[in-house]
Amino acid sequence: MNPIIQTLKEHNVSDDKITEVFQALTQNPLAAIATIQSLGIPQEQLQPLMMQVMTNPSLIKEAVEELGLDFSKVEEAKAKLEENQ
Repeated sequence: MNPIIQTLKEHNVSDDKITEVFQALTQNPLAAIATIQSLGIPQEQLQPLMMQVMTNPSLIKEAVEELGLDFSKVEEAKAKLEENQ
């Protein structure tokens, strides 16, 4: 299982909410970060999770594929994010 999904499940995040998080990651990464932060994960576990999300796009791709979502949207969001920096 993808480590990001695994961490979310360990904190009793529902499958629907996990799908929502990754849909947000594919459409608006900044909004997804706010969504992840609102899940009630303790800070000491939230920080490593956020680092995985922000620094390892391959994990996001794996999770998106595992959930059956469209990874091309992740690529579009990544390009938008890079344009804004």
